[in-house]
Amino acid sequence: MTARPSSSLRPATGALMSVDEAGVLLRSHGRYMVAGEEVLLRRLPRGRWIGGSIPYFMGQDGGRTTRDQVFVAALPGVGSLEPTLCWYDAKSLPNVCVDSPANGYSLIIIPAFSAVHSQFAREAPQYEDMYLKPLLGWIAGIHLDDLGKTVPVVVNGETGEFDGERALVMHVPLPEDQLARLDIVNLFEQGDGDRIRFTEAGFHAHDCLVNGKPVNFADYLKRNAVDTRWPLVADYSGAMVNVSFKGIDEADHRVDFYAPVFDDIEYRFARPMENYEQALVGALPADSGQVGWSCNCILNYLYSELEGKRTGPITGPMTFGEVAYQLLNQTMVVLSIDRG
Repeated sequence: MTARPSSSLRPATGALMSVDEAGVLLRSHGRYMVAGEEVLLRRLPRGRWIGGSIPYFMGQDGGRTTRDQVFVAALPGVGSLEPTLCWYDAKSLPNVCVDSPANGYSLIIIPAFSAVHSQFAREAPQYEDMYLKPLLGWIAGIHLDDLGKTVPVVVNGETGEFDGERALVMHVPLPEDQLARLDIVNLFEQGDGDRIRFTEAGFHAHDCLVNGKPVNFADYLKRNAVDTRWPLVADYSGAMVNVSFKGIDEADHRVDFYAPVFDDIEYRFARPMENYEQALVGALPADSGQVGWSCNCILNYLYSELEGKRTGPITGPMTFGEVAYQLLNQTMVVLSIDRG
């Protein structure tokens, strides 16, 4: 792992800071993304920023869980062209890429486990102009100790409006001599084990078909001592898409996920890795020092035991899901601005 930089240094991809420090920064010129506990976000001044709830971060001093600091990142490429902030509900969400600038990128934050979260997971690949314009972002979450007690939220910094059911997007236009580039760090590929199909779509599963035979999925996982650190992986025409395990309710014989599973997709368990931490660091982009914004999955944070450790020069929130065009799990997403 790389050495820790001084906490006084603020990487290009953002830094953890106090609410007071963030307030000063957010009143200055620029456009920002903010992440932190909801109670802290509510103390911030209005300004040109987009935010979401989460207490897990890769900060300038390493991985950290904090309920008393917020993470602030200046959005790259913002200049004389004015970004716009837009809310999206279930009806308007399919227009998210249509509304994107012809040259630029769109940063989306979606509250976890909301209806738009599920809708985006299933339908985003079919949205008009998807994959033609860079769409990236993350799924807002909560402290794992608070699951079932509170809900994730997103916030429009310009208006001070909070919402747990709609997605929020900052559309950022870029000048003609700049181009947004997305990179996805996914450590996982399908293993060669059992073929799994689910009988219904959603963030939960009771029954499924394993190699064509009906079983209860929770019982199957327990009976086979499956290591749920490794996600389910679906092969979308060569693109590996992960679905990560949230937990198992043994009393209800139910398995919960961080992204929905679908009843028309075949899944397999990911191929295990010998050294999760080493694999994550080794998979970082070669030009990671040029990255302008990033987010990473909370499960990479937990399973790589990144508390107090660094992932190169890249900082950012550790989230309940990542967006690089479509919804992802157990990945890192990075945005770079190439200049012509």
